[in-house]
Amino acid sequence: MQAAPKALDKPLVASPERQQEADSDGVLVKRVQAGEVAAFDTLIRKYRERVFGVIYNMTSNREDAADLTQDAFIKAFQSINRFQGQSSFFTWLYRIAVNSTLTHLRKSRLRSFFSFEKINEEDKSAEVIDKLTDKAGVEREVLIKELQEKLNEAMQKLSTKHRTVVTLFEIDGLSHEEIADVVGCSVGTVRSRLHYAKQLLQSELEPYLRP
Repeated sequence: MQAAPKALDKPLVASPERQQEADSDGVLVKRVQAGEVAAFDTLIRKYRERVFGVIYNMTSNREDAADLTQDAFIKAFQSINRFQGQSSFFTWLYRIAVNSTLTHLRKSRLRSFFSFEKINEEDKSAEVIDKLTDKAGVEREVLIKELQEKLNEAMQKLSTKHRTVVTLFEIDGLSHEEIADVVGCSVGTVRSRLHYAKQLLQSELEPYLRP
């Protein structure tokens, strides 16, 4: 079984909200480490959908995403005593999930796809949505469906590493710093991968963007 990733030397929290979340999680983690297994159920309920969403957008397969989500929580629970709070539980858990998913993709040679399933007007994916034509109603629904297909095709042209940072940034709204913690690279590398990925995606989607 793959070992859980090591925590970074410094806490990495992107905002006061994330800090509050990290502090709350830290209390729950200590309870689990003290033998209160039920406290881990609270962490599962809190993060299950978010972890599933990230994995689904990396695999485009609900069954695989469900299995990998369960696997991520099992690995986190088995390694919980090694968590020392040097990074947030949130990023520690995401790193386990992402690493497990990347291993799965390499082994099965699957291609992952970007999904518009969770996009709405308030999502961080508005950077893409804002560039759509101003069509509304049925026309807009048709446009988004066509865009989904083109975006899937474009995402296939990206490496797994590039698809991962796009998923974490656009779908789950992680900061550059948090993504760096999750995938185990520098912030500069995250920015470089996002820049390259967005250039390619925008090029592929040019016919669907506003003039």
